[in-house]
Amino acid sequence: MFRRREPVPFAFLAEADRFSSNVAPPPRERASAGQIAGRWLLGLTIVAALVGSLVLGMPALSTNTGSATQQSQASQGH
Repeated sequence: MFRRREPVPFAFLAEADRFSSNVAPPPRERASAGQIAGRWLLGLTIVAALVGSLVLGMPALSTNTGSATQQSQASQGH
């Protein structure tokens, strides 16, 4: 039922888990409307940047299968 503890060189370490505080932390401040709007704007900007880079990068990532069948005018003798 009772666990025997190993001796520790510092007494406050052995008593740390038995310490309980009756002081509650202060409540968190609520974010203002401007802070919430700023967070939304930052999030939307990041998402728009990712979507824009994907849209602009897709032509470079696609394989161009039509260029293999096309011939230049120089190879046709013009």
